[in-house]
Amino acid sequence: MRRDNWLLNQLPMGMTDDDFFVRFVSIFQELSTTFLEDADTIDYIVDPTVAPVPLLPWLASWLGVSWVDSSLPESDQRRLLHHLSEAFGWRGTVRGLRTVLEAVTGARVTIEETGGVRRHRDEPCPTPSVRIRTASTGWLSDRNFVELVQDELPVSVVFQLEVNGRQLWPRDS
Repeated sequence: MRRDNWLLNQLPMGMTDDDFFVRFVSIFQELSTTFLEDADTIDYIVDPTVAPVPLLPWLASWLGVSWVDSSLPESDQRRLLHHLSEAFGWRGTVRGLRTVLEAVTGARVTIEETGGVRRHRDEPCPTPSVRIRTASTGWLSDRNFVELVQDELPVSVVFQLEVNGRQLWPRDS
């Protein structure tokens, strides 16, 4: 916290006797104080727990996520960002997928997977597959929820998605 007149107090004593000069320097002090206060809070701009609400979707975009809706309640946006950042290092894994989907749905997510990581000299592995079951799509439409799962899974993975007993993917022909 800066003291009032922090800039004026740095001037030599004789300069503060001139009222015009003091008012002139006060203009720069006011402008500088604004810049310094902004610089003092820069750490908080990227903290999802205290960042200004309009920046939350922007912060999500840093994580490669464009679906954090600014119309969601502020607490939900902040909670999502927290979980998304937690899942970022686990992207493409069961743990990362579960973290993201549970954050979106607010429900338990069950994931069964076949694996698929093999060394190049091992037997060819079957196409990796994942079966995902949950009770809700959260605020997302069925289509957007399927797209979210597609974005979170590696391209080579085939998946089945069930929401509250309904099969969303693959779609029946």
